[in-house]
Amino acid sequence: MSKFCANLAFLFKEKPLLQRYAAAKQAGFKAVETGFPYGFSKQEVVEAKNSAGIEQILINTLTGDVTKGELGYAAIPGKEKEFEETLLVTIDYAKALGAKKIHIMSGRVEGDITEKHDQTFINNLRYAVGLLEKENILGVIEPINKYSVPKYYLNSYEKAVNVLKTVNSPYLKLQLDIFHLQLIKGDITHTIEELKQFVGHVQIAQSPNRNEPDVKGELNYPYIFETIKKNGYDDWIGLEYTPLSDTVEGLKWIKSMGFNL
Repeated sequence: MSKFCANLAFLFKEKPLLQRYAAAKQAGFKAVETGFPYGFSKQEVVEAKNSAGIEQILINTLTGDVTKGELGYAAIPGKEKEFEETLLVTIDYAKALGAKKIHIMSGRVEGDITEKHDQTFINNLRYAVGLLEKENILGVIEPINKYSVPKYYLNSYEKAVNVLKTVNSPYLKLQLDIFHLQLIKGDITHTIEELKQFVGHVQIAQSPNRNEPDVKGELNYPYIFETIKKNGYDDWIGLEYTPLSDTVEGLKWIKSMGFNL
């Protein structure tokens, strides 16, 4: 079965960000994923990871000014330079951290989505995979639901698949977050089967409140884990959920569902 990595933007928030690497290791994790580590130098983040003795699986692209609602530039016309600059910074961090996956964020769109947004996204992703191939890093794109992030450009799986087919690179795949999948379209069983050839990374959380997978909610995770396994995914699964209370206490679901870290 796939292995679990802790998302440090969501888990261990009882501690400052850089201390979460050690907290994850102490809790038994062998690996983590993060959003972009705002406010910390590359050297500081690498030292925190290395001191903890833990692996970095994925990092998000530098998204711009999050206080202004910026969540990436990949699909934003007129922001091509910003996209290129932030991607280069992210690749630099990923290489230093040993991360082999980068989540390329498309950005929020004010007003209607047009063909210009679509073409900008394609062009930027083609530029990205050219760089990622040289570094042997996988880029992943993720549909995000309209309730969690209103106005996010990449908000459907059909659009994501069309983009992946158009770019047509082994260095660009789908980040399949089961929480977002449920809120965007549901039909979990068939969708996982239909998307299996495109999936490069998986994340999980219960729906609709994005908590641990064993809390009361819409999703049956023992069944979902079996479905993921049956469809051939055996890579890392990111735990991108908000703990109901204490992070470590909330991790009891892992053993109760028959898994180990």
